[in-house]
Amino acid sequence: MTRSIRALVAVLCLFVGAGTAYSQKRGGILTVTSIDSPGGLSVLEEATVYSTSPMAGVFNNLIMFDQHIKQNSRDTIISDLATSWSWSSDGLALTMPLHQGVKWHDGKPFTAKDVLCTWALLMETSAEKLRVNPRKASYRNVDHVSANGDYEVTFHLKRPQPAFPMLLAAGVAVIYPCHVKPSEMRTHPIGTGPFKFVEFKPNESIKVTRNPDYWKPDRPYLDGIEYTIIRDPETSTLAFIAGKFDMTFPYQLTIPLLKNIQSQKPDAVCELTPAGGVNRHMLINRDRPPLDNLDLRLAMALSIDRQAFVDIITEGHGDIGGAHLSRRGSCA
Repeated sequence: MTRSIRALVAVLCLFVGAGTAYSQKRGGILTVTSIDSPGGLSVLEEATVYSTSPMAGVFNNLIMFDQHIKQNSRDTIISDLATSWSWSSDGLALTMPLHQGVKWHDGKPFTAKDVLCTWALLMETSAEKLRVNPRKASYRNVDHVSANGDYEVTFHLKRPQPAFPMLLAAGVAVIYPCHVKPSEMRTHPIGTGPFKFVEFKPNESIKVTRNPDYWKPDRPYLDGIEYTIIRDPETSTLAFIAGKFDMTFPYQLTIPLLKNIQSQKPDAVCELTPAGGVNRHMLINRDRPPLDNLDLRLAMALSIDRQAFVDIITEGHGDIGGAHLSRRGSCA
């Protein structure tokens, strides 16, 4: 409904991804603020960026969106753990050969079995269960996943779904190790990614360090990333202005806070960028009279001055959303 503020996602992806102009100088610890302490670090179980964003560099996907291109589409998908992908003639089978020689952070080899175990968790067909499974519905069109040897997998769909690769390219479609219990992934996640988990102190910090044995040559560029949890946005903004942190966190800044940073720290790189489905809502209890009346709720929706909402709350830096598209600002 409105344009909000984003602070980290795009920039963080540039640092942990395929390398950019920001990555020409190697080394150093990237310091970032976070406004909440996650309940756990299991990407498959968590639904917020407070765990999935810090853990993004710990894992790999089969395929991913090209992080150098700001807008995701089917045309911007590139390989990750999968070397390529191809559809069957009927559009019901997506086959992916896998990279060989990839190792988990504990030294065990990555194989097709790990992919099968990951989707068995997501589809709830395995003996092991996720505590919560927020993305189960995303794969309801998957009939099953099969392996052809150790280094090739095929997703078998119930009906054609041309956009299915976009689900696999999303940042939360990470691959889990088959040999580690889901419960252990909440407190000590093990991945194949460019960074290895170091520690999580609830309400204090999350730390990851460079994986010296990462399977992509010369990556990552950073020595590590440290997230300090500061729940008060104004406090974390002042700390950023004072030079205590390199970057702010997504969904944290309001327009006034963004302007405060720009006025006090003119060398900060700040921008407003699309932030997906994050928007502002007016919540009502539709189970209690008179709001249980559908016609009344429709009348409320039609009577709201959306432009005034945008002008007041975000000082005019907003969009009236018809498809839950909002904007976020970033500073680094």
